[in-house]
Amino acid sequence: MSGDGHIPALLDEVLQLLKADREGIYIDGTLGLGGHARELLQRNPRASLIGFDQDEMSLLAAEHTLKEFADRVTLYHSDFRYLPELDLDFSSVKGVLLDLGISSFQLDDPERGFSYSQEGPLDMRMDLRNKTTAARILDKSSEPRLAQIFWEYGELRQSRKLASAIVSRRKVAKIATTTELFRIVEDVCRWRAQKGKTHPAARVFQALRIEVNQELKDLDIFLRRLTRKIPTGARLAVISFHSLEDRIVKHTFAQMASNWDASPTLKILTKKPVVPSPQEVSRNFRSRSAKLRAVEKI
Repeated sequence: MSGDGHIPALLDEVLQLLKADREGIYIDGTLGLGGHARELLQRNPRASLIGFDQDEMSLLAAEHTLKEFADRVTLYHSDFRYLPELDLDFSSVKGVLLDLGISSFQLDDPERGFSYSQEGPLDMRMDLRNKTTAARILDKSSEPRLAQIFWEYGELRQSRKLASAIVSRRKVAKIATTTELFRIVEDVCRWRAQKGKTHPAARVFQALRIEVNQELKDLDIFLRRLTRKIPTGARLAVISFHSLEDRIVKHTFAQMASNWDASPTLKILTKKPVVPSPQEVSRNFRSRSAKLRAVEKI
């Protein structure tokens, strides 16, 4: 647990798979509140860290978390996808972490609009420089496009029916708050709580968040570009929180570890994804869907 009460997912497993006791540069592409980064720097005085985050508020919080290590830390307000373009001596990089989940810091702020359990504006932007909000997508997207978003990114069975209801509703008034959207979803999907079943609103909010932030865009291309940059022996660990991201990571790593398109460039370190222990889930329920995959450059 970091000093602010934030609990980074799969912390020990990440540091072990990155071999984070080695001297060199470590990159956290999704810094969040800096939980993984702080522990790495605390355990390894020979490590320096480069951190990326597109959420300026998270970055400021992480800067505070990491202030005692300021001489070993460089932070960038940027999407991690720009990392391969960084003017950096990649030969010194020993490990790279991507934690693709949304942080509790973001979920717990009603003004960010990420959670259907709290009243707030339908925003969902990780980077507030982005002009596209969830409310804008609901207001401007065509009915077929909305249905596609809910199906592809939320795997929602009632995607067409929900898209139709939203288009009908917005003719009367814009859908501007999380509560308004939540009520439409419950009306359309006729939700009844069932053990082990995900509330359809969770799927809808996930789908909109992915669309707003383009979370899946070029993820596979980024992993390939980064692999070409890092040196032999460097390790890459990725934590995903839903099947769409995990599928991309799994398939991309598998292709680069095989002779599918060239000689192998990666060795897979996790034949199956590492998941939180029951003890970790009891301490941090939001870690329950985390899946960690790791590879080494060969």
